[in-house]
Amino acid sequence: MAVAMRAFVQQGVADGAEWATVHGVAEKLLAHLNEPEALEQLAVANMPGQSSALVQATFAEFARDLGFVDESRGLFDSYENRALRPDYYLPVGANGILLEVERGKTTINNMDLLDFWKCHLCEHANYLFLMVPQELRQNATMSPRREFNTVVKRMASFFVPRNYTNVRGLCVFGY
Repeated sequence: MAVAMRAFVQQGVADGAEWATVHGVAEKLLAHLNEPEALEQLAVANMPGQSSALVQATFAEFARDLGFVDESRGLFDSYENRALRPDYYLPVGANGILLEVERGKTTINNMDLLDFWKCHLCEHANYLFLMVPQELRQNATMSPRREFNTVVKRMASFFVPRNYTNVRGLCVFGY
């Protein structure tokens, strides 16, 4: 199954150079994730019982080649909860992108919303790349949960002008 991407961006940001750069990075990542070898690795990483760390391992080298730093520290030093860390961070000019990878707890434990909140708080990033399974099975016998569709529906509400946050743009990747 091909990796899907759904992008959201605030009005007034969509036509700017910063979003063009961010969206360009997203397109490069999406193209990489849709290469045959990457798709095979993602399929194995999304089997029941696997962790998001295995998903991360499928594209970690490519993310570093794009300039992402994994487990970037110091982005939340001005807050009481300094220990917050994104899975990956990429500086973009005076701004940046947080990249978060979820698997088993995506919507069950609201990790998608936690990742959005984390980006909302981050003084160094106003853009979020959120990777979630298109379909999630916690075990081999359960019916799949449609995580990508659920996350897209949940996140769309934040990109209605009356609900804007510090997250100017979001790309949800469904692997």
